[in-house]
Amino acid sequence: MSDRLDVRKTYKLLINGAFPRSESGRSYEVTSAKGSFLANVAQGSRKDVRDAVTAARGAQSKWWNATAYNRGQVLYRLAEMAESRRDELAQHVALADGVNARTSQKTVSASIDRMVWYAGWTDKIAQVLGGTNPVAGPFFNFSIPVPSGVVGVISVQESSLLGFVDAVLAPICAGNTVVALASEARPTPAVLLGEMTASSDFPAGVLNIVTGFTGELAPVLAAHEDVDGIDLAGAALETVDELAALGAGSIKRVYRPLGKEDDPSIRRVRAFVETSTVWHTIGQ
Repeated sequence: MSDRLDVRKTYKLLINGAFPRSESGRSYEVTSAKGSFLANVAQGSRKDVRDAVTAARGAQSKWWNATAYNRGQVLYRLAEMAESRRDELAQHVALADGVNARTSQKTVSASIDRMVWYAGWTDKIAQVLGGTNPVAGPFFNFSIPVPSGVVGVISVQESSLLGFVDAVLAPICAGNTVVALASEARPTPAVLLGEMTASSDFPAGVLNIVTGFTGELAPVLAAHEDVDGIDLAGAALETVDELAALGAGSIKRVYRPLGKEDDPSIRRVRAFVETSTVWHTIGQ
């Protein structure tokens, strides 16, 4: 037998393109679905959430000012990275969700397909959600969809990868930046995907991931006045109304799933898009 000890990885946060430990110095144990030790994960704090929001706000203008085609390329590059590391992702999904290898591979395939789906939407949102409005006068009137800004996401607790992909890429493809709270009990697939953004052309701050206890961090994210929207898909049912009320204090857009949404939906993209009206005179 070897006397060597394995070097076990501690999974860290993703904030502004870097992978820091929590400023509190805390971490917590994550177990597999069968109860065996899986990993130590950074236990984010209120300050980590605030730092992530600051990073997201700083990146939002640059992300929105990139061309829709370029944003689509960045998301597609993430799909390429996930495809090249699909076996590693599948292993994490199998351990976290307690499924067999075949099911975990199907989940990874579906997640990668969703990445490509959202990549394809980046240059189509304006055509589908915008339009030219008829007016009685010598001018044009356009409705143009624009991103809400910074979106907070409480990831689905039971779906370690696929639910996370849907929750974060829907607002990102529309030009928003995201602060995501990963699944409390199953965070490693989301963190692994976050690590891939470092080499998939994502500008720093577009996607920020905080791991930790949802009950501690979700109210901080929902109440933060510099967050423009909140996705409550992963919130416990008994806390949804309270979190929505906290969001109302700064007039956030609030997204609540309609039952179990297994398929990607333009409704999720539309949830974090505003409509800007532009008037333009007709020249003589």
